[in-house]
Amino acid sequence: MTKITTCIFDAYGTLFDVAAAARELANEPGREAFCAVWQQVANDWRLKQLQYSWLRAVARDHCDFWNVTGDGLDWALERAGLADAELREALLGLYWQLSAYPEVPAMLAALKAAGVQTGILSNGSPDMLAGAVQSAAIGDVLDAVLSVEDVGVFKPDVRVYDLVGQHFGCAPGEVLFVSANGWDAAFGAAYGFDTLWVNRAGEPMDRLSGQPGRVASDLTGVPGIAGGE
Repeated sequence: MTKITTCIFDAYGTLFDVAAAARELANEPGREAFCAVWQQVANDWRLKQLQYSWLRAVARDHCDFWNVTGDGLDWALERAGLADAELREALLGLYWQLSAYPEVPAMLAALKAAGVQTGILSNGSPDMLAGAVQSAAIGDVLDAVLSVEDVGVFKPDVRVYDLVGQHFGCAPGEVLFVSANGWDAAFGAAYGFDTLWVNRAGEPMDRLSGQPGRVASDLTGVPGIAGGE
């Protein structure tokens, strides 16, 4: 078995809780209308954000992830009947301060203590990712934050996965690639990464050309997997 030298994480939904922005705003006084539909908005927002990234990749019509994020939110708010410019700006503002899942800091620290290289590989634009990393205070346990903007196309284009080897100088089999997106984990596995799908919602496996080698409900076990347990 090839030794894992590098552990690479998707960002949104994997390290950072993408529902946090909507959930936190829904709890504010005066947000009763939004509170009633925040879960629908959060789900629609994330779904459209991903769909638009895939469609733009196929159409070779790239824009940065911030624009995709705004477009997805506009669709979600319109579907919920919330034409509220102030609400839109508040939600987008919170997206720069997403909370990390509770197990993330200790998990990353354990990887670094074991001598494993760590990084993010994300559709997010560099400034968005920098804001999230700073807000979650995990910059000191990450060796790199890699953005698709370096190649101008969204995942799952193989040029995105190529960024890992180009940066770290490692073979795909030396990489443990961790994503909460089943499709991302599947294509990462097809690319040659050792993969872990973080299936927090207990969803079915995607029917794609690859399948993740492992499935877990959270990130707690990542250091053990990287260490060969």
